[in-house]
Amino acid sequence: MLYIETLIQAPIDQVWRYTQDPARHARWDLRFTRIEPYGSQGRFRYATRLLPGLTVAGTGQSTGERRRPDGSAASALRFTCDHRLSLIRAGHGFWRYRPTPDGVRFWTGYDYTPGWGRLGPLADRIFRPAFGWATAWSFDRLRLWLEHGVPPERGRDRALAEVAVRLTLVVAAAALDHRLALLAVPLVALVPPLPGTPAARRCRPRRYRRTTTVHATRAVPR
Repeated sequence: MLYIETLIQAPIDQVWRYTQDPARHARWDLRFTRIEPYGSQGRFRYATRLLPGLTVAGTGQSTGERRRPDGSAASALRFTCDHRLSLIRAGHGFWRYRPTPDGVRFWTGYDYTPGWGRLGPLADRIFRPAFGWATAWSFDRLRLWLEHGVPPERGRDRALAEVAVRLTLVVAAAALDHRLALLAVPLVALVPPLPGTPAARRCRPRRYRRTTTVHATRAVPR
């Protein structure tokens, strides 16, 4: 199961709105191009554009929400996708919100069953870490939006610009001397992104032990 955590210096009600509202969610979450509610009982449709003209779509349902007297909150969901190109066939997950003196501790845990037959588990060895990275990067993009007012679209553009600069430096080093390129690659990779640019490294995976599930999935950090 994948677990990603971040700390957001914003009111918990605001974090809740920006994560539970489908239109806002689709703006900051790299994993989705579109999320829209349909029907009742928390059902929604989601879509991810893989390439121009190629979109993978699925459905989901919020299965429970919980608010506690201490201000913490949780929500849980299930999702499925029948598209033949989607590695994810069905899954479930949760979001947890906990107010602290330093901000809202916001984390997620989710798991899924891979498709693609016998090839699925092998492909998932590459896909799952990449999916976790996308989740962490998205969480930091959300944090920048709520803390500093950086719209998700601007955060994306800044990230693309930084990647372009880093690649240009590596290419320039290679043009001068291939040995410089070997030195430039790790240096460019280790330089942290600018403060206003989303970065997955600012969010961290956590290990949890499971407890009972009532209305919304719980997880307790080790």
